Amino acid sequence: MSKAIVFKFGGASVKDADSIKNLFNILFKRLRNPMVLVVSAIGKTTNALEEILKSKYRNESYSLKCSILRTQHLTICESLFPNDHTIFQSLERLFDGMDDFLKTELTPGNYDEYYDQVIVYGELASSLILQAYIEYRQVSSIWLDAREVIKTNSEFRFAKVSWDLTQEKVNEKLLMILKDKLVVTQGFIGSDDHGRSTTLGREGSDFSAAILASCLDAESVTIWKDVDGVLNADPKKFKHTQKFEELDYHEAAELTYYGASVIHPKTIKPLANKNIPLYVKSFVKPETSGTKIHKVDQVNIVPCIVMKENQILVSFKVTDFTFINESHIHIVYSKIEFLKLKVNLLQVSGISISIVIDDDMFKLEELLESLKDQFQIKYNKNLYLITVKNPSEKIIKRMVRDKKVLLEQTTRNSFQVVYMTDFA
Repeated sequence: MSKAIVFKFGGASVKDADSIKNLFNILFKRLRNPMVLVVSAIGKTTNALEEILKSKYRNESYSLKCSILRTQHLTICESLFPNDHTIFQSLERLFDGMDDFLKTELTPGNYDEYYDQVIVYGELASSLILQAYIEYRQVSSIWLDAREVIKTNSEFRFAKVSWDLTQEKVNEKLLMILKDKLVVTQGFIGSDDHGRSTTLGREGSDFSAAILASCLDAESVTIWKDVDGVLNADPKKFKHTQKFEELDYHEAAELTYYGASVIHPKTIKPLANKNIPLYVKSFVKPETSGTKIHKVDQVNIVPCIVMKENQILVSFKVTDFTFINESHIHIVYSKIEFLKLKVNLLQVSGISISIVIDDDMFKLEELLESLKDQFQIKYNKNLYLITVKNPSEKIIKRMVRDKKVLLEQTTRNSFQVVYMTDFA
């Protein structure tokens, strides 16, 4: 059997019936090697499920939100299938199962585990629809529950892959199917040793594709996006962007660390370890070249700009007239690690430690409460963080112009600034 290829399609590429038809056309023209198709939840479904969870936690009614979500998926199917197709019953059963689970108790203590058991319904629904449509269009395919092959520990919402067990499950369940069928599975989700659903971190479908590609020793991975490839900035936020024809693994990994949303941060490592190329291509213009991420000897010097929204700046100031030392940093970082928070920027002065983190439900309150006896703490919410890799003086001046800057930091090859836009 020739080497498999892995395609990953995100939520925007399955957002409606026309998008799913377009996805099928892309696939149909490229059916050659054994293929694994990894799909995300239909556009904005994960956000909608998170809103349902928030309403549930606040003891507010969420039944209308559930009904809207169910109807959205069924409406898409009405444009793809005849009325008597089995997909309608499959989706009804799936959403009935979600409704039944939502009747169980949700507390702050079980929020992360509860979150994972609910949030997986987005990927399960989208993959059911997509596999049914591929089969309806007479391409032999099979639906595979990713939780049967991607095995993880029990760190809900940020699960770590159990690589040996995942490899074993891929060999056992996936290799045989791939000989004669296209496999449709879900991104973002896995399961622990007890069979409970886990997730790999928000937007983790890219990582799922990389996990499967690594275990299959695949020929390549292609991530299909609504942009032409990897750009040096988000075209929705910055003008005059530049597309990279190719990028080195290390360069791409660094951009994802800073928050570039085109690829999930954990995607690069398993592919680089096995020298599997990663292509980022446009599902809007599938015939264009996209970007190839692989081993490249030439160093990139093009400035790259990454913006992250909904950031929180937290400053911890010592209260006993001593200076910041390693023990203070260890205290703060130990709590951050316990809460599974990612620090997007760190700055240490003589008397304070400042960190920038994503806004995460419950986590800020717990961080403040646990460290309030050891530090004087101040924080600002609803901030923006811009990182510029390979900056010029001109770009730095442009990034801080007309902004209320709260923190900035410059290193040899990067510039970061934290700012608010709404101020008196």
